[in-house]
Amino acid sequence: MTNHTELTPLSPVGSPLTITSMTTPAEALAFRSLNEEWIADLFTIEDSDRRVLEDPFGSIVQPGGDVLIGRDGDGAIVGCVALVPAADGSFEVSKMTIAPAARNRGAGRALLQATITRARQLAVERLFLGSSTKLANAVHLYESAGFVHVPADRIALAPYARADVFMEMLL
Repeated sequence: MTNHTELTPLSPVGSPLTITSMTTPAEALAFRSLNEEWIADLFTIEDSDRRVLEDPFGSIVQPGGDVLIGRDGDGAIVGCVALVPAADGSFEVSKMTIAPAARNRGAGRALLQATITRARQLAVERLFLGSSTKLANAVHLYESAGFVHVPADRIALAPYARADVFMEMLL
C-alpha cells in the first residue's frame, strides 16, 4: 500500500485539494458515505455498490487498485475516486464524487487529474468508466480530460442499471 507522503505530488499545482491514497478506516467510511449520498440521491444503491462500499480495502486496494481521497484546506474529506483493476489489466475509474458544498471549485477536475497521474504510476495503459446522462457535468469533465465515448461492450464494467454512458482513455 502506498503511503500519504508518496502521493502528495498527486495534487495538481494550484489544486483546491490535497489528494492521497485511502489508508484508514475513517477514510474508508468517508468514501462510503460520500458515495452513498450521491447514489441514493440520484439513483438506487445496487448490490454491486454495496459490495464495494462496504469493503473498499478488500474489493479495490487488495487486488491492486487504489482509492484516492481529496481533502480541502481544512483537512476535511470532500471527494474521492476509486481505481479498480479489471481482469484485462485496465482499470475502472469508479465511485468518483465531490461533496455538494465543495463542487464547482475545481475539486472534481483536480481529483480526476490525480486519478490519471496515479494510473500512470501504476503503469496502467487503459482507463474506462461508466456514467450516466443524468450526470452531464461529470460526463463533460471526463470528455475534457481526454476520455472518449465507446460502445458498452468495449469495457468490463459491473452491470450498473444507471450506466448509459461508457468511456475510455488510453494512457
